[in-house]
Amino acid sequence: MSEPSTKPYLMRAIYDWCVDSGYTPYLTVTVDALTRVPMEYVKDGQIVLNIGPIAVERFKMGNELIEFSARFNGAGREISIPIGAVSAIYARENGQGLSFELSAPEAAALARPAEADQGNEIPPEPPRPSGKPSLRRVK
Repeated sequence: MSEPSTKPYLMRAIYDWCVDSGYTPYLTVTVDALTRVPMEYVKDGQIVLNIGPIAVERFKMGNELIEFSARFNGAGREISIPIGAVSAIYARENGQGLSFELSAPEAAALARPAEADQGNEIPPEPPRPSGKPSLRRVK
């Protein structure tokens, strides 16, 4: 029988320390096929998430999975992150926290391209045109 990982316990400790100290806990997540996050916010295969009590609902940090719901651009989303995909947890205000190296099985799983679950995803809004807005009168 393999020994349980210390990673989820350390993550919960940093999360509790952030909340107790009045800091905002952030997660840096390396996105893979098992990670359910809004793909339109993923940059270079990673996403940074605010997991503070004000920002999320139904937050649950288990030994294998982090689950919660949050709003992105006004739309509610269900988030599911395998513990192995978390590369850091830290306080936004001072940067203190922990970063984690990905183990060989986790790195192999993350090497596969991330795929969005199109059935549950809301399509991203089209980009807004930049520049000065203009109106034209049509007769």
